Amino acid sequence: MTGAEARAEWLDFLARERRASPRTLAAYGADLADFLGFLSRHLGAEPDLAALGALRPADLRAFLANRAVKDGVGNATRARQLAAIRGFLRFLARRHGLTPLALAGLRGPRVRPPAPRPLTPEQARDVAAEAGSVENTPLLALRDTALFTLLYGCGLRISEALALDVGDAPRAGIGLKVRGKGDKDRIVPVLPAVEAAVAAYLRGRGGPPPGQPLFLGARGDRLDPAVAQRALRHYRRLAGLPESATPHALRHSFATHLLGAGGDLRSIQELLGHASLSTTQRYTSVDAAKLLETWEKAHPRAK
Repeated sequence: MTGAEARAEWLDFLARERRASPRTLAAYGADLADFLGFLSRHLGAEPDLAALGALRPADLRAFLANRAVKDGVGNATRARQLAAIRGFLRFLARRHGLTPLALAGLRGPRVRPPAPRPLTPEQARDVAAEAGSVENTPLLALRDTALFTLLYGCGLRISEALALDVGDAPRAGIGLKVRGKGDKDRIVPVLPAVEAAVAAYLRGRGGPPPGQPLFLGARGDRLDPAVAQRALRHYRRLAGLPESATPHALRHSFATHLLGAGGDLRSIQELLGHASLSTTQRYTSVDAAKLLETWEKAHPRAK
């Protein structure tokens, strides 16, 4: 079996048994194509199963170094490619009995997640209240106001908000059930302002039935995230907001402003639906940076 045939077999396994998305399959397929192309040059011939089983950590390091030096690929991309290679070699070990010696003791590039870039409280409130003003119709304006108020008021991912149906409409005092990553459900509290903004939008739609999507596009389908991102991009340019003002920045702002007001980190983790507390702890560095900035501006001995 050639390396190309092994690659096709693994991708088929991911598609059929792991139900991987087309985007994941395309990314992993491209990563392995890069790797197998490098091995053909590195080894002097197209690799087969025996050659893949004989690989050593030095061969994988050579591939990663080649991607960094020759192709200028950053740590995040090389870490993803290494993850694809690990999965591929482990699949071959299970399916064909190869011993993945190349993985022994191999550590990938360190990827430091970027610090969240939240808006100020004033900017976040302006986005929630005014971003709908760029739309062409009153109904679309109500929709954008409801969506951005929901993202900031409840800290949702845009995918979570757009997956809601009319029957899930947020109500203050009851809480909103959200299905997050990994199909894990959580309950988030709802502010009266969020309930009011969504209710105004639904009244504008004439009281749709519970089974319809909560947020609709101009053609009557469930709203596409790209449309919401484009609307906010248009508004931020008119309002002079930074390029970091995106729908996801409203979620960052929700967490950062709660933390700055004395919110408990563990509670914020639950509200955001983070599986690991370390993910939520990124917001502590943002808050600490803000405190340092305030100190430098205000303390008489700072300069």
